[in-house]
Amino acid sequence: MKKRQRLIMRSVILVVIALALGYTLYNTVFNDKKEPVKAGDTAPNFVLEDLEGNQVELNDYKGKGVFLNFWGTYCPPCEKEMPAIQRQYDKYKDQDVVVLAVDIAEPKFTVEKFAKQKNLTFPILLDQQREVVDEYGVGNLPATYLISPEGKVVDKITGELNDTLVRNYMEKIKP
Repeated sequence: MKKRQRLIMRSVILVVIALALGYTLYNTVFNDKKEPVKAGDTAPNFVLEDLEGNQVELNDYKGKGVFLNFWGTYCPPCEKEMPAIQRQYDKYKDQDVVVLAVDIAEPKFTVEKFAKQKNLTFPILLDQQREVVDEYGVGNLPATYLISPEGKVVDKITGELNDTLVRNYMEKIKP
């Protein structure tokens, strides 16, 4: 009887150790979460498709300030800030400041309809697989990254923006 109890106890201990090792291995190998991108970091490069089907690469904008905005049509604060971003884009586009608006995982048709309704003329990129949003560690929407002409993240802003804030942020990244 005691031999049987010892065997059961040893088996339980071995199972617990095996589970702990398996969990550790899984977290180390398969669950490789990156730190969110923050001010001072080099902005991770990416290539996404725009609404016209063109490939857009972040590195193509070296030498320009980049106002990188993550958003979705389902996000009320995102919808409210788009007219302000458009108005400031109209003023700053000739001053080497570009807006790249990255829509997260929505159908192209939905995004096209939204852009047309809002008369948006800045580049809208489609992150269908959520690769870029995950790379940047974006949590809540809207999220905006200010990227210097040298490709460094100057600041990260979450929440709805208005004309004054957008203008001030564009001034920060203007070459």
